[in-house]
Amino acid sequence: MSVPLDRLYDFLNNQSGCDTIIYRFTPHGSKKLENLKVLTDHPNWVKRMTSPYMICHDQEPLDFKYYTADDFEQFIVNGDQKFVKSVQDLLRSADLHFRVVDAKMAFNCYDYVLLCHSEKHSDNLELYENAGFIGVYWWAHAVIARDWFRYAEHDPKLAPSIDNITHDFLVYNRAWSGTREYRLTFAEMIANANLQNSCNMSFSPEDNGLHYLQHQFKNPTLAIEHRALENIYRRNTANSNSSADYDNIDYSTMGIEVVLETIFDDTRWHLTEKALRPIACGRPFILAATPNSLDYLRSYGFETFHGLIDETYNLIVNPKERLQAIVTEMKRISQLPADEKKQLWQQLYAIAERNKKKFFSSQWHDSIVQEYKTNFEQAMIKMNNNRTGRIWRGIQRISQTDPELKYYSTRDTAARTLKDIAVVKHWLDNNYTFPKDL
Repeated sequence: MSVPLDRLYDFLNNQSGCDTIIYRFTPHGSKKLENLKVLTDHPNWVKRMTSPYMICHDQEPLDFKYYTADDFEQFIVNGDQKFVKSVQDLLRSADLHFRVVDAKMAFNCYDYVLLCHSEKHSDNLELYENAGFIGVYWWAHAVIARDWFRYAEHDPKLAPSIDNITHDFLVYNRAWSGTREYRLTFAEMIANANLQNSCNMSFSPEDNGLHYLQHQFKNPTLAIEHRALENIYRRNTANSNSSADYDNIDYSTMGIEVVLETIFDDTRWHLTEKALRPIACGRPFILAATPNSLDYLRSYGFETFHGLIDETYNLIVNPKERLQAIVTEMKRISQLPADEKKQLWQQLYAIAERNKKKFFSSQWHDSIVQEYKTNFEQAMIKMNNNRTGRIWRGIQRISQTDPELKYYSTRDTAARTLKDIAVVKHWLDNNYTFPKDL
């Protein structure tokens, strides 16, 4: 992957107009609380107490219930912070979720923490916002995809040539665990429809050390009956980073890409680089994602293929019925007479070329960044309207009486002085903003 994600978050911080202390999961893809680390800590104690904190959860779908009360209790009791009992009790009563992973974030003067994310219509976001977070939406994968697929803009092998098309459909069907279990259902449907020869598609019998016949479907209606899918498709050998690249040979010999997104059996919109890869490569697509996800793409100025491809699948809420509608449309296209199919390719590729031009335009990139800046500014209004320092003041009260913390309010320390404490209290009481270069 060519995007250094820490540099991406530095870029976000530079767009915010104020010092924001950012936390992100490192290594990328981890969900472990101990891997939620600060990007760049501020050396000035006053700024650490008075700057907004933001957790970047923009690469993966939000999953509020992934963490249990016991997970956070472990950080409070056994984490690196070694909080005294009175502070532990304060943190428990505050119900801070992610905020407990670092004392500096937990004891900051803002009552809320910013949560940078990349999904809309999200029940998970509502859960986070009810727990003291303020969402900052931006389509992170849009910026990342422009970097990962940047060579597609000028790759001569991607020049459309209808005579080179050998398969009606290109389908990348790799991982199927977790939210991707619907991909097993799709593989079975393709086989049952006898479409495998119309598809350039591979299959992985194992994912995360588990054979697909051992998989327990979270949604039982998606469970499959086929017992030998590995005998129908060639074995997939792609690695987990494959979606960060494109194969110009695959794209030069395909008609339509059927994009199998990360989230399908859900209601939220969360599109990744997978949905943008055919756009970057100038190719038409069918999007297997959550209901109305085509509307999401259209909202960013892209054209879809209504009138040429039956896109009513986009409106179907039931996941199995939505998959079946996609397969039914694939069957119809595969059975078109050669002259009608050639005409279809020509019409689809004209639309795809316009999408590609938009994707690589500086105006489109700038609009993604501007959307983030606007959303950040709106979130900061909420942050500043909820800046009572309730946790910080609570720690100050405890430190007046708790013998283990008495030094905190009675003497200077290596980290801060008594004057610093007075400055923060004055900042809270008078509700003003420090200059960025403090």
